Amino acid sequence: MYFFITIIIVEKFVYVKKKSLFCVLKCLISKKKHQDMSRICQITGKRAMVGNHVSHANNKTKRRFEINLLEKKFYRADEDRYVTLKVSAHGLRVINKLGVEEALERAKRNGFITEKDLAK
Repeated sequence: MYFFITIIIVEKFVYVKKKSLFCVLKCLISKKKHQDMSRICQITGKRAMVGNHVSHANNKTKRRFEINLLEKKFYRADEDRYVTLKVSAHGLRVINKLGVEEALERAKRNGFITEKDLAK
């Protein structure tokens, strides 16, 4: 089997990825861009939790409790443009209560969102 070795240098760290020829061809053929985005609410910081499936026989196997995450566009009147955010259902309630500007300000203060995320 043939392998391609990719070396990626990011801020003094070197990552080496070993991919098979099939993987490389599949990436070249597919039109979708690969995005590694985590499923975290940008307003509240909620993320998936880990727990157990418990059967009737009390067997436990690991599972993930995913959050109800939506990608929504919100209008910012001060900048006269739309901002796309990944928010949970609870995050939508927070935005409805406080307003978009105040919710974004709190999220920046708590470190859930950066200016770079809002510039997109």
